Amino acid sequence: MTDRPKTLRALRDSGWTSRSVKQELRENLVDRLRAGEDLFPGILGYEHTVIPEIVNAILAGHDMLFMGEKGQAKSRLMRMLAGFLDDAIPFLDIPGCPVHEDPYSPITSQGKRFLERHGDDAPIAWWRREQRYAERLAPGTKFADIIGEIDPAKILGMDASVPTGEQDGEHPGDGPRGAASLGSEEALHFGLIPRMHRGLFAMNELPDLDDLVQVGLFNILEERDVQIRGYPVSFEIDVMVLFSANPQTYNRSGKVIPQLKDRIGATIQTHYPKSREAAIEITEQEALKDGLDLGDPKEPATYPVVVPLFMKQVVEEISLHARKSKFVDQDSGVSARLSIANYKQMVASARQRAIRLGESPAVPRISDLAHFHASSLGKLELDMMGTHQMSERQVLDAILAQAIACVFGEYVDEHGLGEIADIFAKGVKIEVGDTLPSTHYESIVKAVPPVWDRAFEVNASADPAVRASCIEFVLAGLWATERVSRSERFGTTEYEID
Repeated sequence: MTDRPKTLRALRDSGWTSRSVKQELRENLVDRLRAGEDLFPGILGYEHTVIPEIVNAILAGHDMLFMGEKGQAKSRLMRMLAGFLDDAIPFLDIPGCPVHEDPYSPITSQGKRFLERHGDDAPIAWWRREQRYAERLAPGTKFADIIGEIDPAKILGMDASVPTGEQDGEHPGDGPRGAASLGSEEALHFGLIPRMHRGLFAMNELPDLDDLVQVGLFNILEERDVQIRGYPVSFEIDVMVLFSANPQTYNRSGKVIPQLKDRIGATIQTHYPKSREAAIEITEQEALKDGLDLGDPKEPATYPVVVPLFMKQVVEEISLHARKSKFVDQDSGVSARLSIANYKQMVASARQRAIRLGESPAVPRISDLAHFHASSLGKLELDMMGTHQMSERQVLDAILAQAIACVFGEYVDEHGLGEIADIFAKGVKIEVGDTLPSTHYESIVKAVPPVWDRAFEVNASADPAVRASCIEFVLAGLWATERVSRSERFGTTEYEID
C-alpha cells in the first residue's frame, strides 16, 4: 500500500477510474475467464451446475440468493465472491466517517463537504479486498443493525447553539456535531449495509429475518437507496447484496415477503454431491483443511494412517443413506459435515491403535467406526412424524448396516457366502476389535478359512494391517447382509450365528 496514491491529485494522475461494485466484479471475472483460471478453487462437484449460474449472475449484475440445505457450501461461495474484487480501492480519508467514500463521488454530506474543502489535496486511503465483505446471521437482526437508526448519543452531543459546520475548528462539518436536527445525517447511526458501500453484504438464513428488516431491504435491492425510518435523509449506496436460505423455510408462506423475493436477481440452487466419488473427494479435502494429518508413511514417528478405498466408501455411504432414510427428516438435510466428522473420527481411532501397539502405518477397520456415534449424534434430525420409535443412536446403527451392505455387495461375490454362514452355524465365533494387533487376524479367522479368501477379493495386499481391515470388512458385510449376527461389548465385536 505504501506506493499507492495518497492524495486525490495523485489518484487522478495515476489514471484510476471509479466503477460500481457489480461492474468491478464483472470485469475481474471476465479477466479470469479469459485467462482460464479456476474461479472457485476448492469447490468440488459444482463445475457444471452451480458455478455457471454464479458466473451468469455476476455478468448480469444480479444480487443473489444461495438456496440449499445445510452443508452445501453456501456461505463459502458467498465469501469467495469477494475474490473477484480489486485487491484494494481508494477512499476519502475522512476522520470519523462511517462510509468508505468514492473519492470522485461521495454520497454523504460529510464526504461532499470534505471534498469541497480539500479539493485535489484531499487525503486518500485504501480499502483492502478482504475488508469489503461483511455478513450477518438473520435471527435477532434488527433494523438498526443493517439499515440504521437515530443515534441518541449523537443527538445529546449536538450543540444547537453553534452554527452548522463550526464545531470542529479546523475541520468544520467533518465531525458528528455538525447539526441540531433529528432529520440530519449527523444524528444517524449507519447500519452494516450503508457501511458496506462499495462492498458486498451477505445475510445468512434470510427466512428468519424480521419482517420490518425485510421491508427495509426493498429500496436497497431496487433503487439502491437507504432510507432510515421516516426521516428525509437517504443515500444512494453501491453494494451487492447476497442471501442464503434453506428451500423448505424459504418457500414456506409468510417467511419471506413476496416483494423481497421479487427483487432478488438470481437464485443459485446448491446441492449435495452427485456421485460418491465426488463426495469422497470433498470429505478428504475438507478433513485435511480442518486440520486432519494423515502423517507420512515413510516416517513412523508421525503415526501415519492409510485409509483403504472401501473404508472411505463406507463412511460416505453413511451420509448417502441418511439422505434417503425414512427415519431422517429430509427437509433438514444431512450435511457433508457428517462424513467429514466420521472420517476424522475413524482416522483418530486407527491412529490411537497405532500409538498403543506401535503399528505403522495404521489402517482403519470397521471396528474403528464403533465410535462413530460420537461424531454423528446431533447431525441428523429424526422424522418425528413417522411411526418408528427408534432413538437417534438406533437410526445411526441401521444406517451404518445399510452403508456396509451397499459397499460389501460391490466388492464380494455372492457365490460362496453361504459356505461361510454354514461354518458359523456350527457354533464358530470370531472376536475382533479396534485394539487388536493386525498380526492376530490371520489366527483369528483360521476357524473360518473362506473369510480369508474373501478378504483377498477385497484387497490382495500382504500387509497385515490391510488384511485385518479387509477381514473385518468381510465379517461386517456378512452381518450387514444378515448372514451372521454380532454383539458389541467392552470395545470388541463378536460375530456368530445365534
